[in-house]
Amino acid sequence: MGNIVLGLQGTVDYEVVWDSEVIGELADEYGITLAELSTAIPVDSERALVTVLLAFLRDGAGGERFVVSSDLVEQFAARFETAITLGGTSVRAALAMRVLGQPSILHLVSIDDNVRRLLPEDCAYVCSADRDTLDPHLILQYREGETVHFDRTSITSPHPNRVIFANDPPARELVLSPQLGSLLEDADVFLISGFNVVQDVELIEERLGQLREHLSHLPDGAVVMYEDAGFHILSMSALVRDALLPFIDVYSMNEDELQTYLGRSVDLLDVDQVEAALEDARRLIPARVLTIHTKYWSLAAGETAGRYREALLGGITMASARYLHGDVFSAEDYAAIAGQPVNPGGAAFAEAFTARHGSEVVVLPAYRIETASPTTIGLGDTFVGGFIEAFARSRREVSA
Repeated sequence: MGNIVLGLQGTVDYEVVWDSEVIGELADEYGITLAELSTAIPVDSERALVTVLLAFLRDGAGGERFVVSSDLVEQFAARFETAITLGGTSVRAALAMRVLGQPSILHLVSIDDNVRRLLPEDCAYVCSADRDTLDPHLILQYREGETVHFDRTSITSPHPNRVIFANDPPARELVLSPQLGSLLEDADVFLISGFNVVQDVELIEERLGQLREHLSHLPDGAVVMYEDAGFHILSMSALVRDALLPFIDVYSMNEDELQTYLGRSVDLLDVDQVEAALEDARRLIPARVLTIHTKYWSLAAGETAGRYREALLGGITMASARYLHGDVFSAEDYAAIAGQPVNPGGAAFAEAFTARHGSEVVVLPAYRIETASPTTIGLGDTFVGGFIEAFARSRREVSA
């Protein structure tokens, strides 16, 4: 088992080095007050971007927001030390799997010299773009305890996390390559991600129809994984689910997306709250297997959840390696994660939750990784790469 197709798009990311002093100065320059912080306002100016960013920081939350133009991304990034990297769920998943020698084929919708320069030569891809474009995604990660002073007060992040701001026309148009169907004809695993930035109802329905046609080329036994993301227009997520759930074997999301769909916060270590959240999520998303990955634990729920135990562990391990080592980690770094202690709260939760639900739900604790400089960018993407790699490896071992 080795034919893995990862779609549907990648990004060029501007990873900003966090500077609380600069952000506080901007907040005061724009006269931003503590009372107006909100993650829900339109990001139509640099002032709005800083307001939203501070709201995320206050809550220790992560998310993705649409900005009015790529010029705004360039304007803000120019104030900071910035690294140019490749992102998107499919691309980061491919780079993570590559560490363990698992090849894959990417489906891209945009390309430029940054992609050609940064994508390893042995990462195969098809691209639907007919010209070069650059619409960078602005990504800011912050550590626990980051403090920003403004409005004669201050806020401090309770958890490490990351926030994404983007305006990416090729991603919004999500043109599918005519080669996709033929790629899927001998695929063992197909990853779907990237619909979250599409904002036009007619366009998304057209793309979903085209994707369903491509999906008809999948062979029997192929596994389709869908990784959710922060939808720029939340109502679009229902259109995607309705169209694709019949094809999806594993529907995956993180804790931020779970709480957004439920419209409430969830104490991730409270068994009763998570049980209620899982019940509500499964009613909303009646997938064969629903996977939720969080900083304390990851779970798979559904009748066939047991077949993904090794995949869950692979996802947790791969994300932990990235959290500890950043972009560059090795197969040895991945293997060494198994020697780390597990998160005690996550372990207690997993034991209690398993006692209630038995084999219908697989719950594994996260590792307790201690580092002064954690990487929070791309953890979900890397989880997906680790999940798929471990699943493919387990199936190869069974068939050997």
